[in-house]
Amino acid sequence: MTQSIEKFEDLYAWQEARVMTKEIYHLTRQDDLCRDFGVSNQIQRASVSVMSNLAEGFERSGLQEKLNFYNIARASCAEVRSLLYVIEDNFPDQAEETPELRELAIRTGKMVHGLHTSTRKRLAFTTLPILLAVLVIGMTLFKIQL
Repeated sequence: MTQSIEKFEDLYAWQEARVMTKEIYHLTRQDDLCRDFGVSNQIQRASVSVMSNLAEGFERSGLQEKLNFYNIARASCAEVRSLLYVIEDNFPDQAEETPELRELAIRTGKMVHGLHTSTRKRLAFTTLPILLAVLVIGMTLFKIQL
């Protein structure tokens, strides 16, 4: 039986983003890294952006709006991955943790991509009948026959 998704907290992508954010906060509270406010703050904001944009996109009623927010969430996953390389290259004490976190960011991004893809298909499915109706009306107005 498929579980119904009624709120953004039900989205597996949001749940995975929440885990990722928790792990990012844990990483950035460690000794050396917590003193680099720029990198710590940026990666924290990027991971929170994934969660927030998934939540906001889910709550939007328009499919195109949903797509925009899901796209931002997906891009924020890439930003998290990129910043993990910065940490790996510049903070040797935390470098050991970054590959696992990068995999978590990749998994989260794939889930967001799936959500984006399914929403895009729903958008195409809902706009196709409208396009066909416009085509038929246009053909009728201009007396075009196939």
